[in-house]
Amino acid sequence: MVTTADIPGRRTRRRVKDVGPAWTGADEAATLRGFLDYLRTSIAGKVADVPEPQVRTGGVPSGTNLLGLIKHLTRVERFCFLAEPITNMRRTMQPTRQETLDGLLADYRRTIEQANDVIETWTDLTLDAPRPPGRSLPPSRRWVLVHMIEETARHAGHADILREQIDGSTGR
Repeated sequence: MVTTADIPGRRTRRRVKDVGPAWTGADEAATLRGFLDYLRTSIAGKVADVPEPQVRTGGVPSGTNLLGLIKHLTRVERFCFLAEPITNMRRTMQPTRQETLDGLLADYRRTIEQANDVIETWTDLTLDAPRPPGRSLPPSRRWVLVHMIEETARHAGHADILREQIDGSTGR
């Protein structure tokens, strides 16, 4: 079996122990937000400190790259929590040459703060979530939180694989 340690030019990093969200939460919304924040932190950590051009280089045939994942998750957070429209979903995965790791990570973190401000006001998860004008009927706030956990977890898994391909880093 070939490991990343056997591939020339690959550094193997120590596995970082994964510490999940707290096991206790005041309520359902706090529990869901705890899992979402855990995943947000995880993916931001996977992308941080990856040099150019690796951070924007596709590691799979679809072209999925770490910078594109952060850009995409930022746009989806804005759509789901801030009711900002997305005009071209495909473009959310494609960073421009002008977009940098530092800039996109800062934007992601700012967006998370804004989204968390919105979530803090959600005392009843059965109510409608914000929705851009002209879109279909809004889902419940509970649905949006669960969807964002699923969306972020899926892309965090992609980031795990891409990062391991880049430098052998595994774990959170």
